[in-house]
Amino acid sequence: MQTYYLAIDIGASSGRHILGRLEDGVLKTEEIYRFQNGPVEKAGTAGALGATGSKRLTWDIDRLYSEILNGLKKAKEIGKIPASVGIDTWGVDYVLLDGDDKIIGDAYCYRDGRTKNTIPSVHKRLPFAALYQKTGIQFAQYNTVYQLYDDVRTGKAEKAETYLNLPDYFHYRLTGVKKQEYTMATTSAMVNTVTHEYDEEILEKLGYKKSLFLPLTQPGSYVGEFTDEVEKIVGYKAQVILPATHDTASAVLAAPLKGQTPYISSGTWSILGVERNGANVSPLALEMNYSNEGSVNGQFRLQQNIMGLWIIQQIRHELDDKYDFATLASLARLNRTDELISVNDEKFLAPESMIDAVTSSVGRTLSVGGMAYCVFNSLAQSYAASLKGLEKLTGETFDTLNIIGGGSKNALLNELTKASTGKRVVTGPTEGTAIGNLIMQAIGRKEIKDVASAREIIARSFDVNEV
Repeated sequence: MQTYYLAIDIGASSGRHILGRLEDGVLKTEEIYRFQNGPVEKAGTAGALGATGSKRLTWDIDRLYSEILNGLKKAKEIGKIPASVGIDTWGVDYVLLDGDDKIIGDAYCYRDGRTKNTIPSVHKRLPFAALYQKTGIQFAQYNTVYQLYDDVRTGKAEKAETYLNLPDYFHYRLTGVKKQEYTMATTSAMVNTVTHEYDEEILEKLGYKKSLFLPLTQPGSYVGEFTDEVEKIVGYKAQVILPATHDTASAVLAAPLKGQTPYISSGTWSILGVERNGANVSPLALEMNYSNEGSVNGQFRLQQNIMGLWIIQQIRHELDDKYDFATLASLARLNRTDELISVNDEKFLAPESMIDAVTSSVGRTLSVGGMAYCVFNSLAQSYAASLKGLEKLTGETFDTLNIIGGGSKNALLNELTKASTGKRVVTGPTEGTAIGNLIMQAIGRKEIKDVASAREIIARSFDVNEV
């Protein structure tokens, strides 16, 4: 009987359910369900999105859970019931549960601006240099360590009994078992790089209840079986096996190139980095704002977060989605321009109008194609700068760059990346996150020996294309 695994990969703009099966040493995949996602605006006073007293950005957790169940039901409908299931999402966001295991308040989106007033307070109690020395996580205003302080400041955390990142919460809803997965936890900037557990001094100095945090669980671990309630809804029982629940950690697991090849996990965010056996928390790494996020096998991903395709996604939405991404790329080829923007500027994180934000940055109005080219070329230039910084930080010169994830389908961006970096650029697999999720489930079920064996299977299973 064929064994199926189901990866539920939820990104900040969309989610998908992808079935996988091993057949003659090759991983076969099939997308069976897809749904849209995005931050939900909550009413407030006028002003920039997320600013205190203005519109707030949240996640519709109940709808996302409903979509998870819809995809699980789809597997039953097509007669391909998975033996195991695992969920991954973007990083840093979470829910707080009360004593009845109900979510307290809203689940805020990392693009909400609520941390602007908390960051100085956090750094007063724990200077960023000290925080970085412990956790190795680059500064970003949306880091969980700052979000959680806002919950303490507003009193939201007072009644909390449990802290769960979003995949951990969804796994809990499916099984009734609470686990806190390691790779996702490291995005919080609260996990110690030496102990691989939440840092007690950070929690104590910031007034975070230690009881909220559980010992961390590694990818590949068994969570539990579907509850009877879930079984009634979807029509079957399945195991939940932890993938690397942070989507980038799963995506990098799926990068098939051998050796220490730098990667770009390209999607709503672009994450550029390289795997390392230990964390680099040197003064230079701090100065250059590189992150050391947890990977599988106790490794670290030395990387930088770059704004990614979010900018062009928002421009497309403002244009009423009348251009698909292929059309935008075609228009960009016909409207090349020298204008550049600083893609990591805070103004692009959650503006009222992305088109206005780009226009104000370049100082003139661009055509749709010109704006698209400006964004793609600016991203490529940002990749080149980040890769150059990575080489300086590691003392190595890299000759190849592997672009994985949905953004690797953007041929123009790939070409611009090759031109700006001067490196050999290879692309694929496009569904890297889901593939990494599936592979870790198979490792957890002892059907693949280890990560090295898994990467050999991935290399056999998916094409890697040279730009």
